[in-house]
Amino acid sequence: MATKVGGLYKFGSKAHRYKQGLGARIPEAWHKWRKYTKPLPKPVHWLPEQGKYKIHPKSGERVLVQNVPIKVTYPKESQSALWGGEGIIEGYKKKNDNKLKPRYHKVWKPQLFERSFYSDILDRTIGPIAVTRSTLNQIDECYGFDFYILKTPREDLQSQLAMDLKRHMLLALARKDTLYPEDSEKREKICKRYQAFVIPEEEAEWVGLTHAEAIKKVRKIEQEKNPIRPLVDVYTEELIAKLRDQSFDLEGPDVELDEDTPSRLDSVRKWLFKKKPGD
Repeated sequence: MATKVGGLYKFGSKAHRYKQGLGARIPEAWHKWRKYTKPLPKPVHWLPEQGKYKIHPKSGERVLVQNVPIKVTYPKESQSALWGGEGIIEGYKKKNDNKLKPRYHKVWKPQLFERSFYSDILDRTIGPIAVTRSTLNQIDECYGFDFYILKTPREDLQSQLAMDLKRHMLLALARKDTLYPEDSEKREKICKRYQAFVIPEEEAEWVGLTHAEAIKKVRKIEQEKNPIRPLVDVYTEELIAKLRDQSFDLEGPDVELDEDTPSRLDSVRKWLFKKKPGD
């Protein structure tokens, strides 16, 4: 059983979602891509100091290097864009950079641009998308938009849009027949270029899904394996079959029921599903 630490469970406050019900039946492929590959994301707003010790600039003493990351907030808008790890930072600043002046609360927001990108794997133009200068620099470092999406881990992307694009790219690579169906030479060129990122289709279809999307997918798979029909549909079909065979007495004169006169069936359906007052 989980142990409580400071009001939260040691493995997370929402870990119970994966221990019972549909959450416990989510495959390991989804959990694999949800985990962070490193303890902290790539520093974007600050530069970590190298080494274990440094010389203090004023006292000249040898002090321990302490790399404390800046707290970054990722708003809802960043999930439908590519901010490249940038976010909103809150802090304090001296008025007019004067040490004698009182400090005031300040919010730093990223500078956004709208850009469109072409994907070789998906063979389509994506955009316009809100991006930052850091995103453009990282795309240049990765030598292309597709390489940036495939190489960059989830903790550095910090975008649901980027994870959705990664899933579609991995699925396209896994299903080679869908890649340039009319140009086999181009298909072989693309497969060879991105061969290092190819994974099985069963794993690729779970990449980047949110918890709600994963639950919905599990429910759909289980319904396809074991279809469950509502009893109201079963009873309605039985009632209609009895009416067609005239083995069920209704009030009123006897009327022959056939396919050309569906009005009696419609009236029975309306009567069955008639809402009661106050419902």
